[in-house]
Amino acid sequence: MLTAADFIPNKYTSTIENGNFEWSAPSNIALVKYWGKKENQIPANPSVSFTLNNCKTITKLAFSKKGASTPPSGANGFSFDLLFEGKPKEDFKPKIQKFLERVEVYLPFLKDYHFTIDTQNTFPHSSGIASSASGMAALAMNFMSLEKLLNPEMTDDYFYQKASFLARLGSGSACRSVKGNVVVWGNQANIKGSTDLFGVEFPYTIHENFKNYQDTILLVDKGEKQVSSTVGHDLMHNHPYAERRFAQAHENLDKLIAIFESGNLDEFIKVVESEALTLHAMMMTSMPYFILMKPNTLQIINAIWKFRNETQIPVCFTLDAGANVHVLYPENVAAKVLKFIQDELVVFCQNSQYICDKIGSGALLINN
Repeated sequence: MLTAADFIPNKYTSTIENGNFEWSAPSNIALVKYWGKKENQIPANPSVSFTLNNCKTITKLAFSKKGASTPPSGANGFSFDLLFEGKPKEDFKPKIQKFLERVEVYLPFLKDYHFTIDTQNTFPHSSGIASSASGMAALAMNFMSLEKLLNPEMTDDYFYQKASFLARLGSGSACRSVKGNVVVWGNQANIKGSTDLFGVEFPYTIHENFKNYQDTILLVDKGEKQVSSTVGHDLMHNHPYAERRFAQAHENLDKLIAIFESGNLDEFIKVVESEALTLHAMMMTSMPYFILMKPNTLQIINAIWKFRNETQIPVCFTLDAGANVHVLYPENVAAKVLKFIQDELVVFCQNSQYICDKIGSGALLINN
């Protein structure tokens, strides 16, 4: 079993002066939720997610070796410019600075180069979709591409494991955006290879029912998150129901192993909707307490339940730590569900906005 120390490199065998890479990395939606963490971005419970296809961050990394003419480095010796959609974005820089500080021991070349990080999202800015997972995953992929030039003997397995490990240090759920359609993060006794250190592709059979699964994201509230993820996770410390919640996550992940194999959509719906509501229940019963749903979130949930009951179409919802609703359904009922969304649910979305997505496969190298 790998440890964090295994990601600290020995001496590099090659050198490079400058170059650039460009990677895309997708967002992901957790089915079993990660909520609560320990030191160093270690999850308090395991999670499993669908990797998305269309909602992604595209990040270009240009690098040049520092020399005598290089401008003075910033804080702690790191030197980088950050652009968002081609324009300088100063308010993003502290998060990148913190990430570089966290990962420097694993990427000791970071202070040797000046970086220009140019990033953009395929989904609307301030759409209420979390971009930290896709953003940190894309940045980690770029840094790993540079490290692979410095260490050409690196295996593909190590490349992707370390990329996921680094992404996790930027944003926990980012480790699930690197590779795979269905990704598990966190130690789970019944899932071979699962670890707290990085995400792994779900290693067992997945029924045809879940191939090309659809996710339509209803944008109920595009405002800034009421509670940051960091604050939300911290509220699990000393939470009166935390231990039972962590045990429940393990139980639900075990249930999904059988569900993915059998293709039982009724049981899938029970686990996924229960997980979504449990996440929100934990926030409602924390101290301080928060209600992250909006009235329209509840309207959508009730409409989905009514539609499913009347039609027997296996559509369900999940939620992140916010008001937006992810509507999940198999590809073979897509036309009927999309008509339902347009006829009955769009009215509850801010500016009638929604995004159609589906299961994807992870990060992609665009060019180098």
